Amino acid sequence: MTKLPDAKLFIDGQLRDATGGKTYDVIGPWTGEPVCKAADATAEDVEAAIVAARRAFDETDWSTNVEKRVALVKKYRELFEKNRARLGDLAVHEAGAARGAVGRAHVDMALDGWDDYLRVFPEVKWEKDYGTREAFGMQNKRIAVHEPVGVVGAITPWNVPLYVNIGKVVAALLAGCTVILKPAPNTPGMGAIFGELAAEAGFPAGVVNVVFGEDPALAGEMLVTDPRVDLISFTGSTGVGKRIMEQGAKTLKRVFLELGGKSCRIVLEDDPNFQMDVAMGMLVFHAGQGCAVQSRLLVPKSRYEEAKAILKGAYANFGDNWGDVENPAHIMGPVISKRQMERVLGYIELGKQEGATLLHGGNARPDKGGGYFIEPTVFVDVDNKMRIAQEEIFGPVLVVIPFEDDEDAIRIANESDYGLSGGVNSGSQERAMNIAKRVRTGSFSINNGMCIAGDIPFGGYKASGIGREWGVEGIEEFLETKLIAYTVAA
Repeated sequence: MTKLPDAKLFIDGQLRDATGGKTYDVIGPWTGEPVCKAADATAEDVEAAIVAARRAFDETDWSTNVEKRVALVKKYRELFEKNRARLGDLAVHEAGAARGAVGRAHVDMALDGWDDYLRVFPEVKWEKDYGTREAFGMQNKRIAVHEPVGVVGAITPWNVPLYVNIGKVVAALLAGCTVILKPAPNTPGMGAIFGELAAEAGFPAGVVNVVFGEDPALAGEMLVTDPRVDLISFTGSTGVGKRIMEQGAKTLKRVFLELGGKSCRIVLEDDPNFQMDVAMGMLVFHAGQGCAVQSRLLVPKSRYEEAKAILKGAYANFGDNWGDVENPAHIMGPVISKRQMERVLGYIELGKQEGATLLHGGNARPDKGGGYFIEPTVFVDVDNKMRIAQEEIFGPVLVVIPFEDDEDAIRIANESDYGLSGGVNSGSQERAMNIAKRVRTGSFSINNGMCIAGDIPFGGYKASGIGREWGVEGIEEFLETKLIAYTVAA
């Protein structure tokens, strides 16, 4: 049995157990067995983290000493590089990443995103000159200064935990904020390492804090409702995001939300790579557990039967090349937990009841091991009004929807509560651009263009969220704007 290091809290510069010493078992998705123990934070622990972060922001030079914090963030990055192998083990055994996925979104893209933050940081504008203007017989000089917002509560999910943790923690630190990281109960180790390496890097006490526990809501609700926490940055489900907005309203807290998605991949009939681009629509990477995955594949009615045949062949060719924890070529492993497996299987049954045709898959695969394995699944003959086309399944389940023409494809794409990402494939750049501009999402890809990276903003429309992460905009989410005016001689 794989054994990961036990996960400890990090509060006010100290690695420590939970008050009272309580722990919980972290269950590995591959085996269904414990892979480590994690400290089970109490309300007292969360309170201590808030006090420490508040003091570090209010009473130290962290918010004003740009040179100091950039140097520490760079040292922090070096320590994460030295621990790359451990990060990979955490991604595999906590989050259920296949080995082939570690070198992509789970670790490599995450660390690349950290480098991108450091690269774009000099582009952050700390002052803006609004010039002079006469008022009441006096000349007024106006400047805006951008200042760190204060104490940040970063609440992160289990699907790609390192990537999301970096997206929030590094941006907030560079902006000059202090941070309380609250990772998901399933992946505390990928949060705990932020505390361990912060201690090694020499961050001032209270600048970085990490709390987690078996109760998914305790720490998060304390952060959201406490007036000493200035901003909440949350990635997770739309339902929880709505609750955070409601609770945060009591203290008029700044809230950044990166939520769910039901993104479309639109393949037009004029696509010269139609066969390849339809086949690439298979939803298998990390078992479909991504907010921006393109889980609705839209193909023209004129080529719908052809697309079905392509997908049938592609899924058959993919076959059983997944679910082996030791295989470095595999990109798909289990889903995160028994609860998630039951949820996904429930949607598969729902799809059958709604009248969609199960083209491939649809079954749990206990033969793969003691963990939470669901085979790659695809439904065809799907109507966009079906629940499997409207609700985020967060598993390896693709739905394939036919469309009449471009207008119909745009309508279907926009007929969703979500608006996170999407893509179109076409032989005409002009035609594809027209579709890209009219689909209401925060990011969009033309002909497989990479629209998600650490140096560009990411976020959603509608129920997919508020605000932007990554790039300069991701750092600016953690800044306030103060306008200063003073009189000058005429």
